[in-house]
Amino acid sequence: MTPSDAQDVFSTRQRFLFSLAYRMLGTRADAEDAVQETFLKWRATDRGAIDNPAAWLTQTCTNLCVDMLRAAYRTRVEYVGSWLPEPIHARLDDTPESRLELASSLTTAFLLMLERLTPKERAAYLLHEIFDTPYPDIAATLGMQESACRKLVSRAREAVETDKVRHVTPVARQQELLGAFRAAIDGAGTERLAALLADDVCILSDSGGKASALRHELLGKQAVLRFIERGLQRFWHGMEWVEADINNTRGVLLREGRTATAAMTFAYDEKGSVSAIYVMRNPDKLGRV
Repeated sequence: MTPSDAQDVFSTRQRFLFSLAYRMLGTRADAEDAVQETFLKWRATDRGAIDNPAAWLTQTCTNLCVDMLRAAYRTRVEYVGSWLPEPIHARLDDTPESRLELASSLTTAFLLMLERLTPKERAAYLLHEIFDTPYPDIAATLGMQESACRKLVSRAREAVETDKVRHVTPVARQQELLGAFRAAIDGAGTERLAALLADDVCILSDSGGKASALRHELLGKQAVLRFIERGLQRFWHGMEWVEADINNTRGVLLREGRTATAAMTFAYDEKGSVSAIYVMRNPDKLGRV
């Protein structure tokens, strides 16, 4: 295989590898690092001895992500405030992204749920449930028995079903929420917004200690509404409000000039009520939104 052929083989898998790595790691920079390291290993290996390049690339990228997750868990213990996945204003998969299972696996709520799984549970679940990888291939990727991989996926599936994060809320409902939220920020009252919030709604902000934000989760409809009226209305009034597709849901970017100062996404319960509000304030995670 010539260097040119090797580049072509990698290019055909690059988008898939990034899609997998982003879901594994939750940040674009880390996902890009994993994909780049995979390419470097691919370029340095004896490619003539590889029978299935696609499987080799998936295995290498997955195990790099597993190692990165183990390191990340240690650093996130010291993270200032809540940690949220980096918002991404892009579609990661060309043809299959419209499938509900892929669309729902990009939401902030789903990516946060994955944080509660072990690295190998996360890898096995994503490979099997999201990317339709057969169990024998997952076992080869993770260096485990097939029966053990089935147990990993089963435990992860149970966690996902318990959290009820694998559903897609109709776009019309999402747009209704954005209109009501915008009205509240503009001082038109929170009555419309209150009707769309679940009683146990929460709000989380990620600043990484680099911007003003909530330090802890705020729980309950009345507490959230008070924060919107007394905090966000004052801080966000007059900012440019830009509706955007963020993590495959309708969200909002708040901008001052050409700089995004906040990104907001939402989680919905099965009834269509807002169950969580996620506010990204960390400038390191807003740079490329």
